[in-house]
Amino acid sequence: MSTYDDIRNAARVLDGVARRTPMLTSPFLDEMAGRRVLVKAECLQHTGSFKYRGASYAISQLPEGTRGVIAYSSGNHAQGVAAAAARAGLSAVIVMPANSPALKIDNTRALGAEVVLYDRATEDREAIGARLADARGLTLIKPYDNPHVIAGQGTTGLEIAEQAAEYGVSQADVAVCCGGGGLTSGIALALAGSAPGFRARPCEPHAFDDVTRSLASGRIERNATMLGSICDAIVTPQPGDLTFPIMVAHCGPGVVVTDDECLDAMKHAFLRLKLVLEPGGAAALAAVLFHADAFEGDAVIAVTTGGNVDPEMFDRALARP
Repeated sequence: MSTYDDIRNAARVLDGVARRTPMLTSPFLDEMAGRRVLVKAECLQHTGSFKYRGASYAISQLPEGTRGVIAYSSGNHAQGVAAAAARAGLSAVIVMPANSPALKIDNTRALGAEVVLYDRATEDREAIGARLADARGLTLIKPYDNPHVIAGQGTTGLEIAEQAAEYGVSQADVAVCCGGGGLTSGIALALAGSAPGFRARPCEPHAFDDVTRSLASGRIERNATMLGSICDAIVTPQPGDLTFPIMVAHCGPGVVVTDDECLDAMKHAFLRLKLVLEPGGAAALAAVLFHADAFEGDAVIAVTTGGNVDPEMFDRALARP
């Protein structure tokens, strides 16, 4: 299991490797939310998402002689692993859904990785990844159920605590876009160790709220389908075996948002903060703006996790009334 000390070590390793992304504010967003809103802009991380943190730290911990790495991802972990592997001089194979945004597939290939496409509705990405790893002697870097990945993502939480203090905020809910829970659990661990006045809150798309349901029931719940949301980055089968116990111990209840709310949040992020977000990367901001009664306190922090969006989807967001 990942620990707070692991996250501190990851921060040392990633110093000068991962970006320290900014925390932004807007009076327009404050007015919409009815409280002070701080936005942690992880969409400005290398490769356009927080995933670069976990991928870089996990790859840095591989033993000498590692032949190469393999990962499965809808696109953000894919790019993070591809970039981190290239930096380490390792080959990378990425298993991606055939219906992933074209930008994510193209970028993953451009970063030097081999892309293997599969049908998200009928094929099991974990089985494909395990088969290829065994056949080629590659090391699997899971997108969230990996202790080093969790620790790397947790460095975001250390930065949140430090930057919020600069704004005079020492107590707040921290809304996090959540798929399998790697970022959410990492941030929750980091906050528990460095800023106990903060509480991580998973934010998920409607009908893909496995973490929200799992936290409510106390056991891992699985989504009935993998299709039906524009929030591809955070559509996962269920919480991770490693991430779920951390979220049970340290997170507040989940918040569920609609696809339209994510599109609206994308538009507001662009107009008010000049940020480009993808739908899944906007779920936390959507929760903060459109589900204000789900949060407590005079301030709230939203982590905008990714900005790898196809132009057509971004146009769709900007066209919202």
